[in-house]
Amino acid sequence: MPESRTAAPVWLVGAGPGDPDLLTRKAERLLTSADIVFYDALVGPRILDLAPQAELVCVGKRAGRHSMNQQQINVLIVEAARAGRNVVRLKGGDPAMFGRAMEEMEALHEAGIAACICPGITAASAAAASAGISLSLRCVARRVQFVTAQSRQGDPLDLDWKALADGRSTLAFYMGREAAGEIGARLCEAGLSGATPVLIACNVSLADEQFLHTRLDLLSLATAVFARGLPTLILVGDAVALRNHSVTEFPNGSLLDRTTPT
Repeated sequence: MPESRTAAPVWLVGAGPGDPDLLTRKAERLLTSADIVFYDALVGPRILDLAPQAELVCVGKRAGRHSMNQQQINVLIVEAARAGRNVVRLKGGDPAMFGRAMEEMEALHEAGIAACICPGITAASAAAASAGISLSLRCVARRVQFVTAQSRQGDPLDLDWKALADGRSTLAFYMGREAAGEIGARLCEAGLSGATPVLIACNVSLADEQFLHTRLDLLSLATAVFARGLPTLILVGDAVALRNHSVTEFPNGSLLDRTTPT
């Protein structure tokens, strides 16, 4: 039987793509009142600076790097809540977008502790804003599909490539750097043209954000050269080529947009 709900609710808070200015006001308020913050690896230090009063515990996982497993993270969150602390679980982007939020909420529920979500801006939305594009576009992209490109090490991506290879949609592949070659090859095999526009986005919303326009059949090469070791989002579809050219520079002034000839 779960214990009675005497602990304060644990908040799963979306840190957004990295820029503190893209936090919600609610997220900022929760951070400033937290006693302890369990944060992901991709949460920037400028966001953590908003919680100087809190104990900061890094529980983040990065591709190819060993860290705490999900069960260990669950235990830490539950123990902190049971100790009467105001707990924030700070997640990159939006907690409900590939953030394993349900696993942590279920662990809290089993322990008799309430869990709440404060949403955040997801990386695909932030990348589109910085690059001056629209993820959906009338007569070009009627839907947007969000896809995680992570799988168990060595396993192929278990995706419905035929469904994804829809020429009238925009695909957003999260954590796509390591799987870029497979993404490009499998989408082409499933019928998507090799000339399909692609936007590779790294360090979205940060001062050093970078964007590279390329095409699907060059995705593997382009990602290997451009996105070495960086958090990478891959956007695929005709809409990503239709940039608003009145945007003469990215909001942070980086001007790092580069175009690969087709």
